[in-house]
Amino acid sequence: MQPWLTVVGIGEDGYAGLGKAARHALLGAAEVVGGPRQLDLLPRCIRARRSPWPSPFSLAPVLEKRGTPVCVLASGDPMLFGVGASLARQVAAEEMRVIPAPSSYSLAAARLGWPLQDVTLLSVVARPLAALNAHLHDGARLLVLSNDGSSPAAIAALLAERGFGPSRLSVLEHLGGERERRIDGIASDWSLTEAAALNLLAVEVHPDEGTRSLPLTTGLPDDAYRHDGQLTKRDVRAVTLARLAPRPGELLWDVGAGCGSIGIEWMRAHPGCRAIAIEANEGRQAHIRHNRDALGVPGLQLVAGQAPVALEGLPAPDAIFIGGGVTEPGVLDACWNQLKPGGRLVANAVTLQSEAMLVAFRELHGGELTRIAVAQAQPLGGFDTWRSALPITLLEVTK
Repeated sequence: MQPWLTVVGIGEDGYAGLGKAARHALLGAAEVVGGPRQLDLLPRCIRARRSPWPSPFSLAPVLEKRGTPVCVLASGDPMLFGVGASLARQVAAEEMRVIPAPSSYSLAAARLGWPLQDVTLLSVVARPLAALNAHLHDGARLLVLSNDGSSPAAIAALLAERGFGPSRLSVLEHLGGERERRIDGIASDWSLTEAAALNLLAVEVHPDEGTRSLPLTTGLPDDAYRHDGQLTKRDVRAVTLARLAPRPGELLWDVGAGCGSIGIEWMRAHPGCRAIAIEANEGRQAHIRHNRDALGVPGLQLVAGQAPVALEGLPAPDAIFIGGGVTEPGVLDACWNQLKPGGRLVANAVTLQSEAMLVAFRELHGGELTRIAVAQAQPLGGFDTWRSALPITLLEVTK
């Protein structure tokens, strides 16, 4: 099948910066679709009808033209946080040709002298700034696509608030064009309130003295979470996440989520991991909202309600953790029924009654039971002794 759709990456240097293949595609197109800024870069020799994207944004105007020669204009590399990636989810690869230009990330790395393979590439275009919190480590280099001209100031404020005020910032405006400009500064002293709308922000992360960077491993310190005592403690959390075994692209249900710690650390394991936290208590729902932003996973979905009713209609999960509500009638069965084949179910129990539920469930569906006992050294008079936490019974079963 001959491609009917060509996605052309265009830079700030406009039509003059395009190669022969991109120019031929534009000259042969019946219609060119793009943003007003990209369309304005085309010369009069392009006779195709020019159609701006609709508002609100939709791919429908392109998809409806299947079989007609159509060009889509995109900034830089269309497959890097661009419309090409969105189109590729709905158009077969053999129907679409992509002709990229250098991405703004590549241009920024070239200007800064940063090896691109050592840099974290992020975007806050129509995305929450809180996602940056997962990447704040001393010495980390971030290239962030800004949503608009106010993004650099907002990111500088976030860094200062999180204890990373000494971080070095560089705003790179209109990369690759005649109006290209670079503005440098420090997050805590940032004074530029509005940059050019088309900009990228480079961040070299440095903490204030005493600021703690969170590790990449599971088992974050308990005080990293806001909670009311309903928290899977650090050591048990690390063991639980090891049994849940997050993999890229998988979905977790965190049932009876408490403060959301299991779902949050599942999502921190890989950018492609997704999680839904199910929690009925309004106070704990507020803790989940705070924790997911503070720990850099604002995409964690919160479902306010009590299992098993709250589980109805949710997408089938690859893994389920039940930390609360094991003894609620129907919860274990509802979770098991909706778990994908090959999926993992992990449930923790503290009381004899909840442990008995896990034992009975294991008799029906198999699995492995593990007893977790943790003790910490604490003072006793002038000496030290072991203080044991309540033991946890953990059930792990694969469907």
